[in-house]
Amino acid sequence: MSFEIVPPRGQDLIDEINRLREERNAVILAHYYQTPDIQDIADFIGDSLQLSQLAAETDADVIAFCGVKFMADTAKILSPEKTVVLPDMDAGCSLEDSCPPEKFKAFREAHPDHIALTYINCSTEVKALSDVIVTSSSAETILQQIPRDQKSIFGPDRHLGGYLSRKFDREMLLWPGVCIVHEAFSETELLKLKEEYPDAPIAAHPECPPTIVDHADYVGSTSGILTFAEEFEGDTQIVATEPHIMHQMEKALPNKTFIGAPGADGNCSCNICPYMALNTMEKLYVALRDLEPRIEIEEDLRLKAKRSLDAMLEMAKGSVGKGDLGRVLSQSDA
Repeated sequence: MSFEIVPPRGQDLIDEINRLREERNAVILAHYYQTPDIQDIADFIGDSLQLSQLAAETDADVIAFCGVKFMADTAKILSPEKTVVLPDMDAGCSLEDSCPPEKFKAFREAHPDHIALTYINCSTEVKALSDVIVTSSSAETILQQIPRDQKSIFGPDRHLGGYLSRKFDREMLLWPGVCIVHEAFSETELLKLKEEYPDAPIAAHPECPPTIVDHADYVGSTSGILTFAEEFEGDTQIVATEPHIMHQMEKALPNKTFIGAPGADGNCSCNICPYMALNTMEKLYVALRDLEPRIEIEEDLRLKAKRSLDAMLEMAKGSVGKGDLGRVLSQSDA
């Protein structure tokens, strides 16, 4: 008969995670949407791609990615020689779920004259079917390097794609996916909150629908929202993204007040990501202890997905001219 080893609690749990981190030569990554206790124990906190890049630069043997599965997959794509674990393999993403690879492949085949700009919130298989991956912080720079007469597909987030389409007056075919967290914000409740705090600027993630984005004083990625928090004048800010990001804001800026944008009833927790919430300190401990659940990606698939990520990294520098675009995209098709 086998018995499950119950994880320690409290300070003992923290001590054991730290012991295992050293023993495994592990680096712990935490996305901004993780709970404060996980953020506080992490080696790096940030956006999904930024975290994968930071981990790739370390000499760690193990990456413990406290985020969702597509983020851990990206870490494995960039660091195939490292062991990558995810505390809970069920930590998925509504955007990834909305875009099954076989349907995306059929959609691409139905529009052969379109290139695919694909948001990083997608599966490895969809990355392998894409030309250029984008993040919320790099999407604008990349889109501006695509000739206006080049037809494009943008997926899987129709709100981010729609925001880019409106801002740059670019027609794109939009995959109909949405983030369930950013869909949960209520325009009516946001306007009530704005009446209560008329001088507080609104910072919104571009995954929010137009009814929220159109009221924002700043629209940008999670890291961009953090920078805006540091730079805006005033002492109060309304934040329209997953509320756990405010932990970093409050730590860095204790003299400012940050208020999460409300959901439909004005006081719900529906804007907390249920997938991110699956990761816990106890599961992180078990992942480091057992090196499971482990991310595994077949090498041919990994290389195909990496090409679209490489195209993004080159174009994110903003230096790809029209004459170079064909070269970049041919590499992603290779």
